[in-house]
Amino acid sequence: MDPVIVAGAGPVGLTLALALARLEVPVILLDESTEAEEGRLARTVVLRPDAAALLERLGCRITARTRPWTGWRTMRRRQLVRQVPLTPGALFGGPPPSERGTGGWDGGLTEAMDAPEGDGPSSEDESEPASAPSPLHLPQHELTRALRGSLAAVGDEDLVRIVSGTRIDDLEQDDHGVGVRTRGAQATWWRGSYLVGCDGPRSTVRKLLGVRFPGRTAVERHAVAALRAELPWPGEALLHRSPPWRSIDAEVTARPLPHGLWRIDWLLPPGRDLVTPDALMVRVRDTLAGWCGESEPPYELLDTGVHTVHHRLALRWRVGRAFLAGDAAHLLGALGTQGLEEGLRDVDNLAWKLSLAWHHGASDALLDSYQAERRGAVGARLRAADQALPLVRAAGGWHAVRRTVRPGGARGHDALLTDGHLGRGPLGAPPVYDRSPLAPAAPPDGSVTVGTALGAPVADVPVTAPDGSVVRLRERLGRELLVVLVAPGTGVWDRRHWMRAGLMPRLAAAVAALPLRTELLVTEAYPGAPAHTVLLVRPDGHLAAALSGVRPSALYACADAARGGIAARGAPAEASARR
Repeated sequence: MDPVIVAGAGPVGLTLALALARLEVPVILLDESTEAEEGRLARTVVLRPDAAALLERLGCRITARTRPWTGWRTMRRRQLVRQVPLTPGALFGGPPPSERGTGGWDGGLTEAMDAPEGDGPSSEDESEPASAPSPLHLPQHELTRALRGSLAAVGDEDLVRIVSGTRIDDLEQDDHGVGVRTRGAQATWWRGSYLVGCDGPRSTVRKLLGVRFPGRTAVERHAVAALRAELPWPGEALLHRSPPWRSIDAEVTARPLPHGLWRIDWLLPPGRDLVTPDALMVRVRDTLAGWCGESEPPYELLDTGVHTVHHRLALRWRVGRAFLAGDAAHLLGALGTQGLEEGLRDVDNLAWKLSLAWHHGASDALLDSYQAERRGAVGARLRAADQALPLVRAAGGWHAVRRTVRPGGARGHDALLTDGHLGRGPLGAPPVYDRSPLAPAAPPDGSVTVGTALGAPVADVPVTAPDGSVVRLRERLGRELLVVLVAPGTGVWDRRHWMRAGLMPRLAAAVAALPLRTELLVTEAYPGAPAHTVLLVRPDGHLAAALSGVRPSALYACADAARGGIAARGAPAEASARR
């Protein structure tokens, strides 16, 4: 089989190339650039724990390049209205049941907007969990550098070939592959089994496929500054609504970076007025003085910029053997930092499906599920933002919002934005593929309800691996299906004993008969799951089934649905040689 062609060597394209290489799928990465990415400190990325866990699982050690936040605080005018302590190094395990939405498309948006109002932290805030997982915040060029280093460490030119200084000029498809013509330093025709356009908002691949990219331009604008300063809350991020200082607009966000650096964002008023250097300096001085006292503290301004938020969604994400991912497929950023994170989720969803197609063949149902799941998830996120943000950021400030929207809505607005920044709620939580075409047509016999909804990311519980080691569940994702048996008490026994006892022999036989390669794991407990529950987990960490006890036929049906319902065929010679 021919390699998979990935167009675009930004963070999404690099991550996809790395994910496919880890799955032993050869990749040709077409990189339009000829030089290293410019080191802009005002251009940063915030990765919530699920996206950070994906990169770490692929061998991209980004945790060494940043420091977790110690907390998040939300202020309105001069009052602290919410404070959330954050812990480092936690992998995403899904929100507890009490934080889930009510099941509608808004994921609890209406409830958040209607939350009661007060002058200080509410009783809900006081009952915050003891801690929450910290996002990771780092300059985008450092992430790109780390990804390139991880690709170089693969060390197999037959797996990854990076072609620099070249751009796609034309493409052709047939039933067996994709041909692309490039221009630039290495102008030629390339042949691939599949093509993925990760080539940004002006995607050439999308244009050549004739895919429309409707949406809205300049939904929001933010003035951005990266500076070195000592602020009153070292290590904590801040969302400040309606700060009571002259020259400052409705919202300011400060996010810490390592080495005493900060990224500060000012939400700009509607319009296209230019942000002059003098006007930006006034914002910097007034903001620092407002936070630190009567006079501004010493600071070093390192970089500035204007970030414009667009909301666009490609009408099609798959055309034959060609796919779109990242900014080529969607533009969003209601909170200024979400676009890349959604692109990484595209990668997590698509990589294992392309790997299955490359090694074993795949049905249209499996390949079409990428568009159904990811476009549906991003579309829901855009709808939530379009519904909420005009109310939250209505012209006239908070007093106008309280008069014209809903009484007592300000606290709900604060909570909605805070949760979005922290990767929770309708503006920030990881997607739930609850209407996936890879789910069985009807719930199989023995289905049970657990603390994770079907299609949602699994909780990151400790599990015992086949070699007897105890690891985190999310460390086993990416390569194959996982079957997890909930068996309280197994931790006190040697694995060689409980593997031959109780349900394990029958379950091991059922797993061996599944149509895809599957790893059998055991956990002492899983949220909301009774003893002897059997969980089926997709390679991207989303829950495919939860069954009561060992039910071989039901387990097979769920696994077959998860691969698109095709009969496995022999892997091509190239793949077999690598396995």
